[in-house]
Amino acid sequence: MKATIITIGDEILIGQIVDTNSVSIARKLNSAGITIAEKVSIGDTAEEITTTVGRAMERTEVVIITGGLGPTKDDITKHTLASMFHSELRYNEAEGEHVRRLLERRGIPFTDLNRSQAMLPECCTVLHNAHGTALGMWFDTERGGVVVSLPGVPFEMEHLMDDEVVPRLKAHFELKGIVHLTLITRGIPESLLAERIEAWEDALPDYMHLAYLPAPNVVRLRLSAYDVEESVAHSEMMAEFEKLHALIGDNIVGMEGTTLEQRVHEILTRRGLKLAVAESCTGGTIASKFTAMPGASEYFMAGIVAYSNDIKRAVLGVSEESLAQHGAVSEQVAREMAEGARRIAGADYAIATTGIAGPTGGSELKPVGTVWMAVATPTKTIAIMRNLGTDRGQIISRASAYAIELLYEDLKNY
Repeated sequence: MKATIITIGDEILIGQIVDTNSVSIARKLNSAGITIAEKVSIGDTAEEITTTVGRAMERTEVVIITGGLGPTKDDITKHTLASMFHSELRYNEAEGEHVRRLLERRGIPFTDLNRSQAMLPECCTVLHNAHGTALGMWFDTERGGVVVSLPGVPFEMEHLMDDEVVPRLKAHFELKGIVHLTLITRGIPESLLAERIEAWEDALPDYMHLAYLPAPNVVRLRLSAYDVEESVAHSEMMAEFEKLHALIGDNIVGMEGTTLEQRVHEILTRRGLKLAVAESCTGGTIASKFTAMPGASEYFMAGIVAYSNDIKRAVLGVSEESLAQHGAVSEQVAREMAEGARRIAGADYAIATTGIAGPTGGSELKPVGTVWMAVATPTKTIAIMRNLGTDRGQIISRASAYAIELLYEDLKNY
């Protein structure tokens, strides 16, 4: 069973907003056993909608559309679909009253434009939107497929997918299972990882498909299986992942959703240890990763963003001599930042970063992307340098990942 997801709106095409709807819909359809054949974003014109929906109906059994259902004249999805399915628009009394009551609670007048939202194609099944005024529509096609039109507002769309669309799809079609399981690895490049697990990969059952998904200092290994008995496939895929512990056990972080900062979080919490962070080029990114997790207050003592040399000296105690002789981006300064953060926060461990995130500020000896990271522990201070490319966002992301890994390396055996 295959689906096409169509998002409608010029605001998506010009980059004014990010299309998160197709991601959410894809996940929900996959969980229901439906494979995504295509995702398309189009402008809000009758011609684009007619052409794209028509082509999708020929290629896939399920077509999910979001957007273009508002009360204004430039929202024409409903009118276009009514024309495609040769249906008249009729006022739906029950849904019209729902729109009126919802607007009344919000203190908004019920105008003719709002009333038009309850004008719906006669041939569709109305999908009640308890959370908004744009109503969902379900159309049965002559080929036995379905076309579903949903609001573009993400939380409204998600409620309709959960409450109406997915249950109806499961009742309408005989759906087979799809299983995706992902293992998170760290500290090993994708090419080297592929070499290390090549024999394991070659021996996978034919119905399992492996994908490599690299990110800063992390590679996700995703096993996928289609048209399967979900519980059996899940168990067999987990058994395959278990075999990797003998090959790359030291590089395994955990299953999908597990991050290295979570592993550090668990160790610090379990051992009753305290953590502080001193950041220059990463600008608070590392601290935010830890404080975003519930329970961080048990161990997280302080996060200091020390961009200027004055703050590095006055707050963290970095020596004038180190700054003068080696510069702010140096092993000596990274070490002193970590040790200073550990000292002033009364922490057991501290992370520090100092580097050149760019796009300017580099030199021949220290080009953009040069970052020193340090971890101060109860017994020693460790420091590493990495050149992390030229893109500012990537440098910050990669530096944060490397710094957290440096701390994890010291903690992982506890």
